[in-house]
Amino acid sequence: QVQLVESGGGLVQPGGSLRLSCTASINIFSIYRMGWYRQAPGKQRESVATIIIGGNTNYADSVRGRFTISIDNAKNTVNLQMNSLKPEDTAVYYCNADLVLSAAVVSSWGQGTQVTVSS
Repeated sequence: QVQLVESGGGLVQPGGSLRLSCTASINIFSIYRMGWYRQAPGKQRESVATIIIGGNTNYADSVRGRFTISIDNAKNTVNLQMNSLKPEDTAVYYCNADLVLSAAVVSSWGQGTQVTVSS
């Protein structure tokens, strides 16, 4: 299993920006896919953005064009740059890493970081 440490959440005004980071405890090239998910109060956890290591990215329709997911290979870190933030982006954001072990997908989760968009 992978240990994931998140950072970068906080309070920001609508239209502002935040950058979330998630550092993995293993070499990032050992991971198949990483991503960011979020869960707002009273709602189910949803996918925000995912990236296949060395491959494609995928975004939720609600964040496409505003959020960018990227990998820092040297730091074993996945970043989420969030621009033009809206109040509806308020949620706890979770980092996820999927490993493929013996043809099975094993998921690991970070502890979550709060993002609040409010004036």
